[in-house]
Amino acid sequence: MAVKILMPKMSDTMQEGVIAVWHKKVGDTVKKNELLAEIETDKATMEYEAEIAGTILHLAPEKSAVPIDGVIAIIGQAGEDFSALMGGESQKMQTTPIITETTPKVAEKIPFVPQITITNAKVITMPKMSDTMTEGVVANWLKKVGDTVKKNEVLAEIETDKATMEYESYEQGTLLYVAVGNGQAVKVDDLLCIVGEANADYKTLVAQFNANKGGQITPKIEETGKTEGISTQNTATSPQNAPTQETHADGRVKISPLAKKMAETKGVDIHKVTGSGENGRIVKQDIDNYVPTPEKPKEKTVSNTPNTAQVSIGQESYEEVAVSQMRKTIAKRLAESKFTAPHFYLTMAIEMDKAIEARNQMNTVPNVKISFNDMVVKATAMALKQHPAVNSSWLGDKIRTNHHVHIGVAVAVEDGLLVPVIRFADQKSLSQISAETKDLAGKAKTKKLQPADWAGNTFSISNLGMFGIDEFTAIINPPDACILAVGAIQETVIVKDGQIKAGNIMKVTLSCDHRVVDGATGASFLKSLKELLESPVKMLV
Repeated sequence: MAVKILMPKMSDTMQEGVIAVWHKKVGDTVKKNELLAEIETDKATMEYEAEIAGTILHLAPEKSAVPIDGVIAIIGQAGEDFSALMGGESQKMQTTPIITETTPKVAEKIPFVPQITITNAKVITMPKMSDTMTEGVVANWLKKVGDTVKKNEVLAEIETDKATMEYESYEQGTLLYVAVGNGQAVKVDDLLCIVGEANADYKTLVAQFNANKGGQITPKIEETGKTEGISTQNTATSPQNAPTQETHADGRVKISPLAKKMAETKGVDIHKVTGSGENGRIVKQDIDNYVPTPEKPKEKTVSNTPNTAQVSIGQESYEEVAVSQMRKTIAKRLAESKFTAPHFYLTMAIEMDKAIEARNQMNTVPNVKISFNDMVVKATAMALKQHPAVNSSWLGDKIRTNHHVHIGVAVAVEDGLLVPVIRFADQKSLSQISAETKDLAGKAKTKKLQPADWAGNTFSISNLGMFGIDEFTAIINPPDACILAVGAIQETVIVKDGQIKAGNIMKVTLSCDHRVVDGATGASFLKSLKELLESPVKMLV
């Protein structure tokens, strides 16, 4: 019997996910534990394996966001009528952990479902590709209305709050309708497109979807032969005539999001790279292996025309860039934290002379490279064990005091900030913390973090010292009760034992949620942190 496949919760903060790519299409057979899709959360893109075997009857659209427990697919027997699952008619279903049955009462409003399948066409909705994703932007349609779509073929590129991901079609057929054009946003579970047989009655699907959604009106559609939809302005190229490097009709090069990101980071001109992927698509290894050809210097042209007086006239100009999904999520979460949690701040100056000396000695050991941030993480973890009230969370009707120490370390990435977690930091050596921090920072910048890498923080650290910032305040990273802002080590004049001398000072500021931590509690924590950093040998015992 046909069963509904629901969006799984892939992290502790995940509320929705975006179907980045389908590896199956409607009509395909899928085996249990076979790769079915890639789902983007707010932290990473993860593979999703089928939990049951059968024939794919329905798939949510790629690049669409789907809330937790929203329908992303229906699996059953080939040719099976599953309209009851979509329309709410009484029908028995096989029950599994990923199945939800919907049987609305007569005269009640039909509940919204992420994807609808009627006869020989299927509705594709915006999947939820990250735990914080609420909408996705169609960066680029790779197919236009009327084109044939193969199973596992890339249909579009979707921008989420964490990355731009390729969305592969799980269905096979003709692209009958697209709800939005390039650059437009689609909310999770809203209509993205319809794929089916060339003569399918997709208009009925659109009407039913809108009715289930509460009368939502879809964008104005354009006539394209016998089909309708928003024009994607894309031209298909047959494999036989495909060039070495395939481009879109508007001249843009076909390239995977990861390869594009790498090219931007390395400053590689993608128009000069030969693609080795399908149909000449540029992939990661093409960027890794690319060796630029030296360009000949341009000849300078010397003008003998004397300069004439000119009037300089200023011109006002500006540039507006659409807010990325990651930036939207950061804005929402930090605004909630700032305006919900009553922040107060405690700043302390720490003498770092002995820490500098200890670090220099430790880094003489082969294959060891300890940073000041590693020392701050270790000292913070040990201080938290002494002051568990700072290692706590506000849960509304109760306060959770954590007995374990998981420290989130803020890492700046393009378009925002990610906070991977050093688990059980108090139990790890400085060399272990150093290696783990470098590994997690690398994954964060290449968007390869997995849910276990960013979930479960009990305290967070934000360090801007490497940018020369003397001191600053940070916004608490929920659900933590506190966050430590670390400034640069500054050489200055200090007075010690009545003597004026040169010294190295680092200022730290503790942001506290006053609902959980009081001033005296926060001050005691900073006192312990100061003692550990000013006598680093204490961190080694």
